[in-house]
Amino acid sequence: MKIAWQNYNDVTVVELRGEVDGETVEPLRSAITEIIAGQRAGIVLDMSDVDGVDSQGLELLLWVRDYCRQNRVALRLAGLTENCTKILEITRLQDEFDCHAELTKAVKSFA
Repeated sequence: MKIAWQNYNDVTVVELRGEVDGETVEPLRSAITEIIAGQRAGIVLDMSDVDGVDSQGLELLLWVRDYCRQNRVALRLAGLTENCTKILEITRLQDEFDCHAELTKAVKSFA
């Protein structure tokens, strides 16, 4: 898993690549903690290059959602692949996240 992020005004886009799994937990938690400490208004997880999400990855996404809520930072998911969309549907978690088909629409949704 590769994690990179860029700031666009008050919104940070976190680009995820590869699998969201147990190996992703600490790097993504550290990134989200650092981003929120920077007083960001919103975070978009760009998942367009995510190959899959396992059970630890789902727990991680729920942790990101909860941590953002606790810190009053809005969270969006963008560019979900068909595989990731199916995983969220099967686990009935699709309604737990504000999902957008395109990254630009997710970023603009903060305006």
